[in-house]
Amino acid sequence: MNRQAFCIRGGRLRLLPILLSVLAGGFALPAGAAAQTSPHGPIRFECLTCHTPESWTMRSNGSFKHEETGFPLLQQHANVRCASCHNGLKFKKTTSGCIACHTDVHKSEMGNNCLSCHSQQSWHIPDMLQRHQSTRFPLLGMHGMVACQECHANAGRKQYAGTPTNCYGCHAEAFAATSSPAHAAAGFSTDCSRCHQVTGMQWGGGFAHQSSRFPLTGAHTTLPCTQCHVNNNYQLHYTDCYACHAIDFATSANLNHVEGNFSHTCDQCHGTAVWKPATFSHSATSFQLTGAHRTATCTQCHVNGNYQLKYTDCYACHGAEFAKPTNPNHVAGSFSHTCNSCHTTTVWTPSTFSHMTTAFPLVGAHQAVACNQCHSSNVYKGLPHGSCWDCHSGTFNATLNPNHATGGFSHDCTICHSQSAWQPATFAHSSTKFPLTGAHIALACTQCHVNGNYTLSYQNCYQCHSSDYSAVANPSHVSQLFPKDCTGCHSTSVWTPNTMKHDVAYFRIYSGKHRGRWTQCSQCHTSLGSLGAYNCTTACHRSAHNNGQDCYSCHRNV
Repeated sequence: MNRQAFCIRGGRLRLLPILLSVLAGGFALPAGAAAQTSPHGPIRFECLTCHTPESWTMRSNGSFKHEETGFPLLQQHANVRCASCHNGLKFKKTTSGCIACHTDVHKSEMGNNCLSCHSQQSWHIPDMLQRHQSTRFPLLGMHGMVACQECHANAGRKQYAGTPTNCYGCHAEAFAATSSPAHAAAGFSTDCSRCHQVTGMQWGGGFAHQSSRFPLTGAHTTLPCTQCHVNNNYQLHYTDCYACHAIDFATSANLNHVEGNFSHTCDQCHGTAVWKPATFSHSATSFQLTGAHRTATCTQCHVNGNYQLKYTDCYACHGAEFAKPTNPNHVAGSFSHTCNSCHTTTVWTPSTFSHMTTAFPLVGAHQAVACNQCHSSNVYKGLPHGSCWDCHSGTFNATLNPNHATGGFSHDCTICHSQSAWQPATFAHSSTKFPLTGAHIALACTQCHVNGNYTLSYQNCYQCHSSDYSAVANPSHVSQLFPKDCTGCHSTSVWTPNTMKHDVAYFRIYSGKHRGRWTQCSQCHTSLGSLGAYNCTTACHRSAHNNGQDCYSCHRNV
């Protein structure tokens, strides 16, 4: 070996020139020499990659960057000697898996990734609780305070696989040992979480009865379990009250539940807060209690303990009251058994029958009339109600002024009478063919309707005023054959004086030279029965014309 060669024996530099040559630019070992003498094997590299001139063994101060290999040295790994991982200081194909350096005491039960539990800072597990949360069984409550081997029974032998994750797997002994209540004998579910919590294993943790078919309310919430679950029977299937309260049901005397054949659905009257007093809601039945019924005792209606009543009308209870009245007599009058037509639940008497619901509503004076005045002989059904005549025929026949019977009056009394008062009558003559005006309004009916004749069909004045017509002498209506339409000269306001205005309507015979020349109509009106015809020459004027009689046609200014 010449002086330019070097060898590494025991980690010490033998030749200073060779070291200086390395520091100057590195040194490549001759072929074959490195394979025999280098502890790193057949690797070509510069020593300064890992070593320094100050100390051959100061690895940490070298320039080699381990993170570039894909496995950075962190925490405790940074203090480990190279040879601990690189056996024989062989650096190629070194595995980065943990079990390559660390013995797998768990026999692959925990997997090959040691970092799931361990850290590079310390091989000892710093926070097992936190790491256990990533498993299928997170540690909650008191489980976080339990030592590993308490659940992992073979932990001393480094066995963790197959550990049960349900409660019973660890708590089977506690389940079997519990006597109050005895879990095993009662056939309790092995799902401990139904009653217990991970915060504590005491019974007071509480079974959630609300999740069952029988949620506990009221006084039930304070009862011990054994009061309902007798003989450790926790497989109850009933959900009604009677199963537990049969004795209370049978011993009740007021009201006797057994004789009354009461329903076993106790919550119709009783509540879970307190068994007594009972509060039965009658409004839930087909017969709701109102008025005085609310204060009546149950036995007043439910006689002899009969609580299976089917009827819903009043008569079933009030049959005696129905038979007692005489005014009106309910039985003789065949009154309906629907008592609420006249009576109310507030008070039985006085009754308040509403006649307005019938075919004959009562108004006016009819409202104060006693029932038997119309319903004589207790007849309340089938009475005619079409007209007043049905009740007032006697009054109709007894009336003489005017005489309704002989006058052939209509049986429709409302033409003259009202329901407010029978008298005075107020016949509206204006509804007839002869409306009354003027002095006619104040006349008595009999002055026109002589001998009770109220079926008059005439419409002119003469039929009533024929005597007045005949009695007139100046001018004589009869001899002059005056028309019988009196309205030409007379009015209904007054018969005399008449209202004939000759100067205005006709020939002005009472003015100018004609004033005071005659007093009789016939002096000019020579044609009987025709006041429209007159002759001037006959009465006063001699005609200068041979054929002239009507002087007024030419001589207007007279």
